[in-house]
Amino acid sequence: MDFSATQIKQIRQETTGTKHVIHFNNAGAALMPDAVRDAMIGYLQHESMYGGYETEAIFNIQREHTYDAIAELINANRDEIAIVGSATNAWHSAFHSLNFSAGDIILVANASYATNYISFLQLQQKIGVVIQQIPNDEFGQVDIRALENMITTEVKLIAITHIPTNSGLINPAEAIGKIANLYGIPSLLDACQSVGHIPIDVKAIGCDFLSATGRKYLRGPRGTGFLYVNQSWLTKGIQPPVLDLHSAEWVAKDKYILRKDARRFEVWEGNRAAEYALGLAIDYSLSIGMERISERLRALAATLRDKLTEIEGITVHDIGKRKGGIISFSVEGKTKQAVQKHLAQHKINVSLISSNGTLLDSQSRNLSDDLVRASVHYYNTTTEIEEFCKVIKTI
Repeated sequence: MDFSATQIKQIRQETTGTKHVIHFNNAGAALMPDAVRDAMIGYLQHESMYGGYETEAIFNIQREHTYDAIAELINANRDEIAIVGSATNAWHSAFHSLNFSAGDIILVANASYATNYISFLQLQQKIGVVIQQIPNDEFGQVDIRALENMITTEVKLIAITHIPTNSGLINPAEAIGKIANLYGIPSLLDACQSVGHIPIDVKAIGCDFLSATGRKYLRGPRGTGFLYVNQSWLTKGIQPPVLDLHSAEWVAKDKYILRKDARRFEVWEGNRAAEYALGLAIDYSLSIGMERISERLRALAATLRDKLTEIEGITVHDIGKRKGGIISFSVEGKTKQAVQKHLAQHKINVSLISSNGTLLDSQSRNLSDDLVRASVHYYNTTTEIEEFCKVIKTI
């Protein structure tokens, strides 16, 4: 299962960015494989010479393959996949397609993203839904027993962040899905940090909707994402909040017909070069194997987490029984901006954590607003971790 030194060397040779930076910002946007970058550039060059519509027609088979690649990646049917511009677009399309009434309860995780929670609040203000926070267990993840005890006939959605933007946590998605299915409650899984990070099987998880992005652990282009919609919802005729001539067909003066597949959640216009490249990025991951990718990146994260803990003045703020590739930490007496700048001077990329990005988690744990996020991927190395820690010590 493990990678040989030769394999890692080859992967890094196929990722030019590794020659220029130590990239520990994979939870923001990972470095693309050169083949993915070159394919996207090639598509755009072809488009500039022969026309956008014409290029799309020529590359139609390759772009259609992206649906197959996504379906294989998450164990879905290609008809259950919509390709959209971002995970945010995917999540909102699913959430706002559901019908809520005053008094309906939405159960949410403590680790909810700000964007998602703002949508909950918007609906609360607009129609009077009730937002209820699921307690955490002793490990800081969703408490499964508490979740089941919160189930009533008024609960109309369970919305969970699989891997939050901070804290290293991986929420128990399969256990949550079992409860949702047991009580017949729709479930929406925000998997923008987990797809490409850990193996995802929507059948095993049992979620009704799953949103994801291409730019993070899938190593695809920015401006790409996808939505999974369980076939049962398509059969029931779920309607997205926005329809156009791609998602529906205008058949009479006062009538339209929805597409039968999940592409009803798409709109006609899109970045065809990026959509094509996304499929290639997923192919690259699948050729390596998601189990292997996840095992390596989580092992690297564990190493970095342990080494940072040993450095005086460094506090690691991660939680969870099962941890992923995201490490959140603070440096005593230093602002997060100062830490990021210091690392950047040594060509090391990290990102910053805003406390209001995951406000519930930040308040419940009394976290400061000076947290830094380091997120590793399988192409990173222990040598890079050693260099990272060496530089951190000099701050």
